[in-house]
Amino acid sequence: MRIFAVSRDSPYSHRRYAEQQWLTYPLLSDWSGRAVEAFGVSQTLDGLEGTPVRSCFLVDGDGLIRGAWRYGDDELPDLDVLLDAAHGLAG
Repeated sequence: MRIFAVSRDSPYSHRRYAEQQWLTYPLLSDWSGRAVEAFGVSQTLDGLEGTPVRSCFLVDGDGLIRGAWRYGDDELPDLDVLLDAAHGLAG
C-alpha cells in the first residue's frame, strides 16, 4: 500500500508542511489543477475557480477508484476509516 497526498499548493509549501507535520509520505503538487478536474472535485470557493473539494480516493494497483470520500471545508478525513478501507482492498 502506498499513500500520497495531493493539493494545489506549491512543492515548496509541501516540503515545509511535511517537515512541520513529520509526514512520511509524499505530498504531490497539482499546480495546474489537472488532477482536481480529472477527479471531478473542482469548485468555486470565495470566487476562486478550480479550488478542490477536500477529498480522499482509494485507487487500486490498476488505477481503478475503489473508494471516494468528500468532506466539508472544515472537516478532516477520518484516517481509521480510510486505512480500514485500504486494508480491506489489500485483502
